[in-house]
Amino acid sequence: MLNIVILAAGMGKRMRSALPKVLHPIAGRPMLSHLLQTARSMNPDNLLVVVGHGAEQVREAFSDETDIQFVVQEKQLGTGHAVKQAAPRLQGQTDKDVVLVLYGDVPLVQAETLRALVAAAQGRLALLTEHLDDPTGYGRIVRDDDGNVVAIVEHKDASEQQLAIREVNTGMMAVPCASLLGWLDQLKNNNAQGEYYLTDIIGMAVAQEMPVTTVSPGKKFETLGVNSRQQQAELERLWQQELAQRQLLAGVTLADPARFDQRGELVCGQDVFIDVGCVFEGKVVLGNGVSVGPNCVLRDVSIGDGTVIHAMSHLDGAVVGSDAVIGPFARLRPGADLADQVHIGNFVEVKKSRIGHASKANHLAYLGDAQIGARVNVGAGTITCNYDGVNKHLTIIEDDAFIGSDTQLVAPVKVGAGATLGAGTTLTRDAPAGKLTLSRSSQKTIENWQRPVKKGE
Repeated sequence: MLNIVILAAGMGKRMRSALPKVLHPIAGRPMLSHLLQTARSMNPDNLLVVVGHGAEQVREAFSDETDIQFVVQEKQLGTGHAVKQAAPRLQGQTDKDVVLVLYGDVPLVQAETLRALVAAAQGRLALLTEHLDDPTGYGRIVRDDDGNVVAIVEHKDASEQQLAIREVNTGMMAVPCASLLGWLDQLKNNNAQGEYYLTDIIGMAVAQEMPVTTVSPGKKFETLGVNSRQQQAELERLWQQELAQRQLLAGVTLADPARFDQRGELVCGQDVFIDVGCVFEGKVVLGNGVSVGPNCVLRDVSIGDGTVIHAMSHLDGAVVGSDAVIGPFARLRPGADLADQVHIGNFVEVKKSRIGHASKANHLAYLGDAQIGARVNVGAGTITCNYDGVNKHLTIIEDDAFIGSDTQLVAPVKVGAGATLGAGTTLTRDAPAGKLTLSRSSQKTIENWQRPVKKGE
């Protein structure tokens, strides 16, 4: 049996936030979400999360994830006390069963590292340790002359000699279950913090002649915790660098890997180019040869092969076909569904609309709740008037229609195939196919008209 216990009860005072620490985001997702995803990849038999401060907020954030058992630590009396709250729910009562202890504010430990840690815990207590240039604040790994781990000493309880040790405890460990249950009952709080330290079980293991082994992480960021906004920002950058490197290794061209933000899943085909300052959220799929210009935001979108997205464009919940051109300064909102070779130009907004093959709206338009056919030209300043103050209504524009500049289509309304709407038209009734429809007041020139002047001039 593999039990995974995630400690997530801390307040995080240095975050200076009403939000529980483990809900603060890294790469667009709560820290705890990252850790849960990694934990699930281990296929645990039992997944426990110990909550305390902001427990209801944490529960609510993960209310749809039914494989989690939440355990409440009413008073935060240390890591040993936290694990002891979870003890009644641990599965398996032998030392062949393993308990893997993780921390909700150390979110980016990788599955490969945890698998090695669990594998090392067969009949042994396995610790994840790290060597740091500056170990301030960390518990030190104390070894005997033969290199065997004999204890972990917390920073505040360490002697001058122990403070010089650079191998530190990350807190993460894999422990034989039966032994852990016995050791938890023996924990004392006679230390500088008056807390029950989980690390005290190391001395108990040594006393019982159970071997204590150590495993090191593959990447430095895996063991970094978040206790302040500064640490959160630092870990965010480290993780973004890691994600950028993964994209580069997959063949994506990044104009500057240091100016790249992936806050979800980014799937790229061959020969994708991403310029600086782009943000990718949710699930984004970029086809072969897609080019994304600088400072674009893409959220939950799919982009077809060869499409070019120019600078400063914002795409959210949209599907774009192949060889399309979007932007600059374009906005695609949820429900925008664009076929191949569509052009959406500067300051054009599309919402909940299907736009057919090779249609174009190149300038200053709003297209909402519309069905637009193929090869349609939408002139500058065109808007679909889709909202009557209560309900949304549909605009239909059939193939090969030409919509003149500054046209308002008052939905529900239909423009027939091949129809032309004259510039400045306010369309309130259907426009027949193949004909010119326009609505304009007569142009007049007022003779002898004088422009007003300011009084006193």
